[in-house]
Amino acid sequence: MTINYGVLLGFVASDDAEISLQSGQFEGVIQFRVDDLQKPIENPENINWESYARGAVYALQNFGYDLKKGIIGYISGVKGLDSSGLSSSAAVGIAYLMALENVNDLIVSPVDNIQLDKSIENKYLGLENGILDPSAILLSRYGYLTFMDCKTASHSYVYFSELSKSQQCQGQLPFKILLAFSGLQHNLPKKRGYNTRVFECKEAARALLCASGCEDASNLLRNVDPAVYEAQKCILEENLARRAEHYFSEMKRVVKGRDAWARGDLHELGQLISASGRSSILNYECGSKEMIQLYEILLKAPGVLGARFSGAGFRGCCLAIVEGDRAEEAAAYVRAEYEEAQPELVSKIPPDRRVLVCEPGDGARVI
Repeated sequence: MTINYGVLLGFVASDDAEISLQSGQFEGVIQFRVDDLQKPIENPENINWESYARGAVYALQNFGYDLKKGIIGYISGVKGLDSSGLSSSAAVGIAYLMALENVNDLIVSPVDNIQLDKSIENKYLGLENGILDPSAILLSRYGYLTFMDCKTASHSYVYFSELSKSQQCQGQLPFKILLAFSGLQHNLPKKRGYNTRVFECKEAARALLCASGCEDASNLLRNVDPAVYEAQKCILEENLARRAEHYFSEMKRVVKGRDAWARGDLHELGQLISASGRSSILNYECGSKEMIQLYEILLKAPGVLGARFSGAGFRGCCLAIVEGDRAEEAAAYVRAEYEEAQPELVSKIPPDRRVLVCEPGDGARVI
C-alpha cells in the first residue's frame, strides 16, 4: 500500500522540446531536451537527482513514444523522506513519466508505466530491482492491500475485513503506520548489496533448477517449485541457502498476510510482518546495526503489532503497523529509545521527521 505522503511535481508544458526543472531538495536547474538521445549511466557514482528525469525520457524513447514537448517543473518530496527507503526514486521516476505523457497527449496505462519505471531503474540506472515499488505507487487504493504477482504482473485488491466494508467506506481503518528513520541515507544504485542479493537469489535458483532437471528455465526462484526446494535445498551453499529460505518463507507469509488482512486480523498480520523483518536480518542479511536496533525498538513500542525494514532494508527506515489509538504513544517511545541508542545519527534528522505517524494513501495521479 502507499502512505499519505508523496512526491509532488508541479509542471506546465514548455513551448518546445526543452525540459527545465528545479527541486525542493536539491540545488541547481536541470535543462535538456526531450529529443536529446539519452544513454544509460555507466558509473553509479554519477547518479544524481537529474538522472531520474533523463531516465524517464530514456524509457519513453526506448519504448517508442514520440516526445515533442518538454516540461517546466518544480519537484518536491517531504523533507527528510528522500533516500529513506520509501520508494522515493520510483515515485520521482513515475512523476516525470506521467508529466511527460500528459503534455505530449500520450495515453499510457498503469501497467505500461510500471514497465517504463522498471526500465529507468534497470536499464538507465543499472539497478536490478523488480516491479514492486512502481506497482504499489501506481495501483494502490485507499483501504485495500494490493496483492501482486510479479511473475504475471497481475494484481487484485483485498478489502480490510469483509465484515467491515461499510466502516471502511467511511475511511475508518483501525490502525496507523509508523515510519521510524535511522538517519542512514538509502541510495540503492550506489550500494552494491542490493544487486549482490539479486545475483545470489539467481544462483540459488540456478542450482535448484539444475538439480531438478529444469536447467532451461530462467534463473528465478519463482520458477522453482516449493516441493523441489524442500527436497533439494541441502545442495545449496550456506549463503545461497539463506537467500532461498528468505524467499520461500516470504512467499508463504505474503499469502497468509493477505488472508489475515481479509479477515481483519491485524494481530496475525503484525506477527507475519515481524517474522518478515527477522528473516530479512537472519536470511537475507540486509540491514545494519542501527537498522536492527530500530527494528527491535519498534517491536517493544506500545501498541505496535508488527515491524520490519522498509524498502531493501540496507539503510533508510523501519515501518510498523500500530493500533490507531496508541500511535502517538508508540511514536514518542521510539523517538526517545532510538535517540538514546544513536544520539549522533538522530541529531541529523529534523525533530519532526524522526518518527512519522502515517495513514494509507492512494495511488499516483495527475491532479
